[in-house]
Amino acid sequence: MLNSIITRPVTMPGFLICLAAAIVLGVLLAMVFSYKSRHSSGFALTLALIPLTVTVIIMLVNGNIGAGIAVAGAFTLVRFRSVPGTAKEIAAIFTSMAVGLALGMGYVGIAVLFFVCVAVFTLLLTALHFGGVSKAEKQLKITIPENYNYEGLFDDIFAAHTICTKLERIRTTNMGTLIELTYHVIFRDGTIRKEFLDEIRTRNGNLTIMIGEFSDREIL
Repeated sequence: MLNSIITRPVTMPGFLICLAAAIVLGVLLAMVFSYKSRHSSGFALTLALIPLTVTVIIMLVNGNIGAGIAVAGAFTLVRFRSVPGTAKEIAAIFTSMAVGLALGMGYVGIAVLFFVCVAVFTLLLTALHFGGVSKAEKQLKITIPENYNYEGLFDDIFAAHTICTKLERIRTTNMGTLIELTYHVIFRDGTIRKEFLDEIRTRNGNLTIMIGEFSDREIL
């Protein structure tokens, strides 16, 4: 059951079985990693296509050193210009590639067993909200004039309304006349009180304040 079904030369039945398994497992992987997650349709489509693509590539280069070197060289020419993904998206891509590698070598049983283990484990941890971001965690952006000293400017306000505050990023805006401070904050009792916003507005000269959901994407 766990042995490879690929022989040399590759037979049509073995080739079609591996392709069919790659299509089915790719779609199922996309569904599993999309469960209770926000993502683009392009990511789901990519996740479904990776096993199929990798399967064919591995079949073509298996045992052929020259073809393997050529494919490796071709991949070095590819440059990805997308926004960095979340850790979960990166894990999903690696999982999809692992399934494609197993199928490309003819190990259909191993690929299916690996998928079942990953799917069960992923769905279980997702249902348990393992490592999830607390609703009290927010991303706070405060704009201040460029002549303000931002060090310790809001410390007393944060101490009164938050459990933990971390300055994540500092950048200048509006031709350098304004400074945008990005914080990762955890609010007390998970609520954003109007008093907190009023105190920040008083301190930053009534400039822009933005509060949004904290994301595990890398802050650029």
